[in-house]
Amino acid sequence: MSVGRKIAYKPVGLASGMLAGAMSGAIVRKVWSTAAGEDETPDALRLDHSFLEVVLAAALQGAVFAATSTAVNRLGALGFRRATGVWPGD
Repeated sequence: MSVGRKIAYKPVGLASGMLAGAMSGAIVRKVWSTAAGEDETPDALRLDHSFLEVVLAAALQGAVFAATSTAVNRLGALGFRRATGVWPGD
């Protein structure tokens, strides 16, 4: 892919990354509130949660972010290809 097209894809990639972060945060909050009955996931320095709860919350956040990020990035790449005729990874 030419340098111009790579530069043209940068805003798409940045926007999709921000969207993925927002979406995954909302998904994790919803899943955690349903599973644990709390609005926010515990962080590593919270004493009022067990080690297992903190690690499970982190694993949930990582898994949801990875899946959401991949889905949103893929959709952004498909939209870029539809608009330009070029796949951004080539």
